[in-house]
Amino acid sequence: MTALRQRKGSRAKDFSQENQRPETTQDTKEKTPPSESVWSIVWSVAGALLGVSLGLLTCIYVATLHENDLWFSNIKEVEREISFRTECGLYYSYYKQLLRAPSIQQGFFELVNENTTESKRTINLLQRMNIYQEVFLGVLYRILPIQEYLEPVYFYIYSVFGLQTVYVIALYATSWLLSGTWLAGVLAAVWYILNRIDTTRVEFTIPLRENWSLPFFALQVAAITYYLKPQLKPLQQKLALLLIFMSTLAFSLTWQFNQFILLIQALIFFALDCLDLIAPGQVSSLYLIQVASLLLVWLLQFCNSMILGSLVLCFIVAVFFVKHFQKNLKTGSVLARVVKLLIHCILVFGLTFTINYLTKKVLLLKSDEHIYKFIKAKFGLGSTRDFDAKLYLCEEAFGVMPLDTFERLAGTLVLYPYICALTIFMIILMVVAAGNLSATNTDQCKKKKTHKTFPLCIHLSLFFSDSSTIHLLKGNEEKTMSIRPDIAYNLLHTVFFGLLAYSTMRMKYIWTGHMCAFAAYGACSRELWGLYLRVIHFHSKTKERLVRYTVPLLIIVFLYYKFWPKLTEEMSELREFYDPDTVELMNWISSKTSKKAVFAGSMQLLAGIKLCTGRVLTNHPHYEDKALRERTKQVYQIYAHQSPEDVHKILRSFGTDYVVLEDSICYERRHSRGCRLRDLLDVANGHIMDGPGENDPDLTPAQHPRFCDEIKTDDPAYTKYFTRVFKNKTFHVYKLKKGRKKVKSVKGSNADV
Repeated sequence: MTALRQRKGSRAKDFSQENQRPETTQDTKEKTPPSESVWSIVWSVAGALLGVSLGLLTCIYVATLHENDLWFSNIKEVEREISFRTECGLYYSYYKQLLRAPSIQQGFFELVNENTTESKRTINLLQRMNIYQEVFLGVLYRILPIQEYLEPVYFYIYSVFGLQTVYVIALYATSWLLSGTWLAGVLAAVWYILNRIDTTRVEFTIPLRENWSLPFFALQVAAITYYLKPQLKPLQQKLALLLIFMSTLAFSLTWQFNQFILLIQALIFFALDCLDLIAPGQVSSLYLIQVASLLLVWLLQFCNSMILGSLVLCFIVAVFFVKHFQKNLKTGSVLARVVKLLIHCILVFGLTFTINYLTKKVLLLKSDEHIYKFIKAKFGLGSTRDFDAKLYLCEEAFGVMPLDTFERLAGTLVLYPYICALTIFMIILMVVAAGNLSATNTDQCKKKKTHKTFPLCIHLSLFFSDSSTIHLLKGNEEKTMSIRPDIAYNLLHTVFFGLLAYSTMRMKYIWTGHMCAFAAYGACSRELWGLYLRVIHFHSKTKERLVRYTVPLLIIVFLYYKFWPKLTEEMSELREFYDPDTVELMNWISSKTSKKAVFAGSMQLLAGIKLCTGRVLTNHPHYEDKALRERTKQVYQIYAHQSPEDVHKILRSFGTDYVVLEDSICYERRHSRGCRLRDLLDVANGHIMDGPGENDPDLTPAQHPRFCDEIKTDDPAYTKYFTRVFKNKTFHVYKLKKGRKKVKSVKGSNADV
């Protein structure tokens, strides 16, 4: 097939070879000796084994840190469960619930018809939350003969730590595929481990959804990198697409933010397609995989409407629709192409928002509106007093990534090759894209390229001085600049997700892992080192190979001598879990309250109560539900300026038996004025905030004292409705006295509180 496509002349054949390896045109014609072929296989097997070994070492490393930090093997079961803070405890509780069910079928039924997570409501947890991983592990633990040898909690945490092996192997493979040498993979894995603070937080937030999903996302990126490599055989392409689909499905099924990550990835595909950097057929295949994965997740989550109303599905539909009707997009003069491209973008984005708006109207979808309110306020598109949006804005994790992150990355040397590779390849990509928009250059390239290799052309004379250009001429033939589709994708991937990470610190873990892989490619890149050596007139095949292997080895040696003592010291540090107040609270709840008792309090604490005691909750940290967000805001009136009668009415409307007050929230000092929880509630209720400082002119003084503080005075107005039943240095638990009949009338009006 290749011979038929290149029959127009030998010049086309030379050109296609040049674009794949511009600096070794003559060598591509030489046949590889059998001895070199055997050595290549041995070398590849050694690289694969080394990649798996580094992945396993990472798994052991984070597991050891977790054990050393908490003394997890020695503490009590309740202390182990308390260590799963906030929403982590909520997710783990469903794994525990499935294991305690009489049968797998009964456990599955209880998850689909759950009535303890939200009082007075029966919800389908498999529809509402991404907990299929807990279901999978729960079923696996029950059917495997390991109950006598491995405790359920260890089976769970080792499974999560094991995914770190997949993560590192995926980064290793990505660097190897880009650079052609597994030495880049070694460097990527080493950088991932040394930058652990910025690449993962798995050792102290084990059940967090991102710790399940990001390894699959890294695997998907590696599969896309392989799929976009030139001259793949049809079977290789199909296998790559299958791996992309499976990893995308696993990623989407394990994280509720999947649609937003896939939207950014779809925008990358769109940009590459518009700039003619990858083949249109490949783009369509990647779009369809995203759609198929999300629709399958939609089915598995019992037709979760939030997925159908996602921007990414609307965007992909809009792209296909506009491309179908807008013909000849990449023809005509340069000006005509630019105008067509602008019109194309306007039509796609306009149609995307139109479809999304109509879909949400039809489906009455409001589950994700708090995210858009947060984004709108974060980027200064309008001030807001919305409680939910402010709750996100005031959290450090959702703020701008601090600059000390870059200082840490520079300390491990990962930042420098990353910036060099990013800068050079961005310049090349922009020049190549500009050339593709030029009718003359594009037509010339089309005559010289095959469909599979899809090289992208522009004259090197745009980059080099006249003297340098002379050395790049061979006879009357001028060499051309190209950028491989797999490099172009990874370049835009790190740019787009780098911007996301900088704008929202919590999302940096999506970027930093891939950053290590891309930086490792930059340190071992044949293209970059060839370019550097040509600029200083020092290029040859031997020198290029020597430099691209020597530099990463020197980096690894430097990192070993600098960080190995720190790693050994870190591994030898022994700490112990210590939270006696929370342990005392959980033990009291388990022993002194009814199993059907309903508890109200902060989202974070209630998740722990659900896990440790199994009691019924009024609210919880999984925030992707409008009714739950409204309920949480009402429950949080216990920290606002409200009368005891009003608070009692609110809590009893949710069936509350006990309310837990935390001094760390009532007298919070962690956040500055305006971001304390009590301040958010005051502003949302139209009251001025506590303490010195400015207030908006329309805010008024509250008529009642702060409930969480005043209730501790045992004033008769409060003891009439609440009785203190537990107290320690951190928590105060009050039992609600049974309300009279008139209290029941509040049920219909509690939304107005």
